[in-house]
Amino acid sequence: MDQKRIGSFLKELRKEKELTQEQLAERFNVSDRTVSRWENGNNMPDLSILVELADFYDVDVREIIDGERKSEVMNQEEKEKMLLVAEYADEEKNVLLKRLRIISIIGLCAMVVGFVMMVLVGYNLLPVTDYLMGSAFGVAAGALITSVFYSTGALAKIRKSKNKILAKIMLAVCTMICIVLFVIFLVRSF
Repeated sequence: MDQKRIGSFLKELRKEKELTQEQLAERFNVSDRTVSRWENGNNMPDLSILVELADFYDVDVREIIDGERKSEVMNQEEKEKMLLVAEYADEEKNVLLKRLRIISIIGLCAMVVGFVMMVLVGYNLLPVTDYLMGSAFGVAAGALITSVFYSTGALAKIRKSKNKILAKIMLAVCTMICIVLFVIFLVRSF
């Protein structure tokens, strides 16, 4: 326990309250000489007065004994860490939204192409146009499914998990849905 450090901290706290040594001494029923001895590090306040000083200055007794404000230093460090975490979360969110937009735009374009082909060609489908139309709707369905997985966070959870089998199963399910849609359009054309 460094009495000089404690004394300078007590002096700093008193000055923050804009009090003189005499005013503080009067407040705690001690002499101004006693306050001077505390602040010079020659004497320490009694335990009962130390607790009252901590309440009066709105600090912890441990902070007085250590001769510094722990909470401000810790709060500043915590704020800096929280800002870094928030920046990282914003970056992650922006990357996710960018990927989601790209996938959604691809799916929307594919769906528009499929509907335009359906309207222009009608029911007189040639195998090539049916193939292209089925492919466009398959891409649109795949993009929709992927967008749902992205927006719900399922892909991020799978990617973070060590369970690679689950990721492969989900990829296989998406592929099967696209193939089924393609086959439906292909069979319908015959």
